[in-house]
Amino acid sequence: MRTQHSLRSRAGILATAITIALLSGCSSADESADAANTSSTSAAKPDAPSCAPTKVAVPATAKVPDSDSDIDVTTADGTRIRAHWFPLPTASAAKPAPTVMMGPGWSLPGDTEVEAKGPLGEVTIGSLRSAGFNVLTWDPRGFGKSGGTAQVDDPKFEGADVQSIISWLATQPQVQLDAKGDPRMGMTGASYGGGIQLVTAGIDCRVDAIAPIIAWNSLENSLFRNQVPKQGWSSILSKSAALGSLDPHITSAYESTIATGTISEEDQVWFRSRAPGDLVSKVKVPTLLVQGMTDTLFSLDEGIANYKVIEKSGVPLAMVWTCGGHGICNAKKGDPERASNRVISWLQRYVRNNSEVDTGPAFDAIDQDGVRHTADTYPTNDGEPFTAEGDGTLQLTADGGSVPPAEAIGSSKDPVETLAAGIMPFKAKNAVNVEIDGADRDAMILGAPTLKLTYSGSVEDGPRPTAAFAQLIDDSTGDVIGQQITPIALTLDGAPHTAELPIESVMFHLKPGNTVTLQLVANSSAYATPRLGGQVEFTKIGISLPTTTQLRSPR
Repeated sequence: MRTQHSLRSRAGILATAITIALLSGCSSADESADAANTSSTSAAKPDAPSCAPTKVAVPATAKVPDSDSDIDVTTADGTRIRAHWFPLPTASAAKPAPTVMMGPGWSLPGDTEVEAKGPLGEVTIGSLRSAGFNVLTWDPRGFGKSGGTAQVDDPKFEGADVQSIISWLATQPQVQLDAKGDPRMGMTGASYGGGIQLVTAGIDCRVDAIAPIIAWNSLENSLFRNQVPKQGWSSILSKSAALGSLDPHITSAYESTIATGTISEEDQVWFRSRAPGDLVSKVKVPTLLVQGMTDTLFSLDEGIANYKVIEKSGVPLAMVWTCGGHGICNAKKGDPERASNRVISWLQRYVRNNSEVDTGPAFDAIDQDGVRHTADTYPTNDGEPFTAEGDGTLQLTADGGSVPPAEAIGSSKDPVETLAAGIMPFKAKNAVNVEIDGADRDAMILGAPTLKLTYSGSVEDGPRPTAAFAQLIDDSTGDVIGQQITPIALTLDGAPHTAELPIESVMFHLKPGNTVTLQLVANSSAYATPRLGGQVEFTKIGISLPTTTQLRSPR
């Protein structure tokens, strides 16, 4: 959820009536494309299955005074949403153009600077227009100049808002249509603006293609994995939204995280219900997923989960991994324009229906050296895993954990890196270490490592969770691989217990002679501080790092 720029002050709700007339939403696959304002190139959607018509009211709108681009859209529940409309200068009723909607990050208003590029890999309004698209951005409810209360991309609220905007788009003379009420349109945007794409495509078949950047699948995994809240990002996101209007569950979850390191069951249920979740299975349009390999908020696991669900629908699908996201890239980034170029190409192919555009390989990632690796689908773990075993005693103390020292935080011109620096995982001094020797093998570690534990321990009573954390260290650099650390829920009652769980997915090229070290640590600046004051005896630790042989060798 993008967290830079100043927030616009919120305005009051504009009291306007909603137009009663309803329009059909989506054309069938066999429906002709000779509806009003439909150019000869807008044949029925060949790359998406047919869908039943959707009826969404055309909303009442009002042009904002003294603005060439701003429009207030009153959605179905009476909430006023501020939209920003940038039609292609050459588009007209005689020559309409396809449209791309681009959503902003958490707490932010929609982009209005035509050439300004955000820090999370977004494309720009200008680049989309240069590619032949009208562009619409908007302030999500609760933020910027929009009314309402932020519900975290809920389909009944934020999703319905976007549906109303789509219905308005279908009435604009510059907008190419597939049928009456059904604009030829796609979506892109990062973080919060990525999640809303999966929501909208899951509830409204008028969306023709999406390209979500660093979005999520499960807020449970992203915000309180294994029952340990991600306090670092919770603090950042809460502070960034201080001027917004938030659902009470958001603030109560944050306050509980700070006070006790826990989230109430009621708040957990609320966050679990936030999209996309199950809606991803209803996405039936070409989808490009862009995920950050060092993203400490929405990790690679979120993109992998979305990919595996959408893959079952049989629609065109691709996934691009970059070094970045909500976090710090502590490796080589490779081509900085690779992801944004892929987004533009994807939208040209599947929104403009330009079959001559090469959308690139289905899986496209880089290793820690910035070397590109590709495959025709997300690779399976068909290679021999790297394994190791160990044991040791972990003192449950605040000292020496996976916390960056002050000198490691420094300063950065990148606003996301500045925010993430204080919560990035760091090589710990107080740790149980298990070395994984690469020996003479040259292999690509890809996916979620498996951790198996036999342990016993005790700790002082208290409300905070009982947990340790697992991270992998690149011994050649001392960096935490992918900046990923995983909480491990522990039962510390003095009796022996076992646990088996996946830790966060990574991609890492392990070369002959190199080693990787698993660290089990007592605390992390990324997560809420667990209960301290005791110790854990790990009598057996097993770690398995999955590998793949399916990546094409770089040229």
